[in-house]
Amino acid sequence: MIMRSMFDPLRGWRSPFGEAERMRRQLRHFSDELEKGLTRGRWSGVFPLINVTEDSDNYFVRAELPGLATEEPDISVTANGLAIAGERNLPDESREAKYHRKERESGRFSRMVTLPGHIDPSKTEAKLTDGVLTVTLPKAASSKPRQIKVS
Repeated sequence: MIMRSMFDPLRGWRSPFGEAERMRRQLRHFSDELEKGLTRGRWSGVFPLINVTEDSDNYFVRAELPGLATEEPDISVTANGLAIAGERNLPDESREAKYHRKERESGRFSRMVTLPGHIDPSKTEAKLTDGVLTVTLPKAASSKPRQIKVS
């Protein structure tokens, strides 16, 4: 590809450094466009923000759900997963509002979390305090480490 474009029948031979510079410009342009695309949709699909932690007996999933009432999120669990769904509604802005930055979105959301081990779905508890949903997922007996005595 480089050799073919090194010779232009109308202008003769071109410098190999000019071709390298052209390729560098194209790569920079491609990189800039890729970065714009990634930052443009950065927050879509990741609401609510979630942290997953564990101790010896439980997994804990904490999700930020500001403005939602206790009965609004739909939570379902499986043997090794958790799904949180709901809808976030923001106050309507006037039609004349001019946005300088818009990061908060409204609408339906859904997040799925796969846990590293099995849980006991019947003992799962959830509470919503100050806009933070905390789901406590007890580990199944088969997932807990067992202490074995050497005899």
